Amino acid sequence: MLRELAERGTVGAVADEMNVTPSAVSQQLKLLEREAGVPLLEPAGRGVRLTAAGRALAETATEVAVALERAEAKWREYLGRPAGDVTLTVFPTGGEMLLPGLLTRVAEEPAVNLICTDRDPTQRFDVLDMVADFDVVIADSPDANEKWHERGLHLVPLLREPLDVALPEDHRLAAKASLSPKDVVGETWIGAPHDFPYDRVLQHLVAVSGEPVRIAQRFDDNGVVEAVVAAGHGIAILPRFTTRTRENGLVTRPLVGIRARREVTAVLRPDRFERPSVRFVVQALREEARKVADRHGAV
Repeated sequence: MLRELAERGTVGAVADEMNVTPSAVSQQLKLLEREAGVPLLEPAGRGVRLTAAGRALAETATEVAVALERAEAKWREYLGRPAGDVTLTVFPTGGEMLLPGLLTRVAEEPAVNLICTDRDPTQRFDVLDMVADFDVVIADSPDANEKWHERGLHLVPLLREPLDVALPEDHRLAAKASLSPKDVVGETWIGAPHDFPYDRVLQHLVAVSGEPVRIAQRFDDNGVVEAVVAAGHGIAILPRFTTRTRENGLVTRPLVGIRARREVTAVLRPDRFERPSVRFVVQALREEARKVADRHGAV
């Protein structure tokens, strides 16, 4: 009120601005004067004016108001800016595809500290459990899991990665540009654990061809699968973007006539997604996934 009086000149003008009575303004200024311990106002005609002490205190009030506005602006800016720790977990080949570029992008915002680990959402680590422990869970599945929707989780599609048939370089089918279910009937397979995206492709093969598939071995690690296939012990379903072909003596061929791909998705609790730091990381993820897909000519 003292500051308003200094700027507006009369008690009546202050009262109009603050939507109170002139009497209320006068009472509050008298209370302030008693707390200050020195006269802040003096008579001036029919009104009052500020004493030297009053003007000094009014200037201080202006400085305080400016400081409060500046603090409020900084706080609003802080709330809107990404800052703090963000925890993320990803299946191994997803990490191979996305983490190097993601970490580079996130490093551009030094206020964000991205803490990553790799966990495969298998029977040991269920996505529905992992979202409680991590801000962002990157999962792969042929389609978005209905249970994720039922739990009200926030899903951010990242990319679709084709799943190809991996063969030794000297395999009889390596001369073909693509393979159909009929081409691979009777082959020996090096498989993945049950319900992995690769294993689901083999299940679709059985449904389409009407023939059983012979799975000689099952491995979690794609590197082991690559080595075993390259040694001639069978063929396998492997992801297109991260399978090392030249180094391991492999070739990969698209599987046509069947849906063979995996959906890579960021899964989050909706409250986590409201944090600016998490949104920043998710956006960086989307940009990196788009770059990976473009590099491999994927849609």
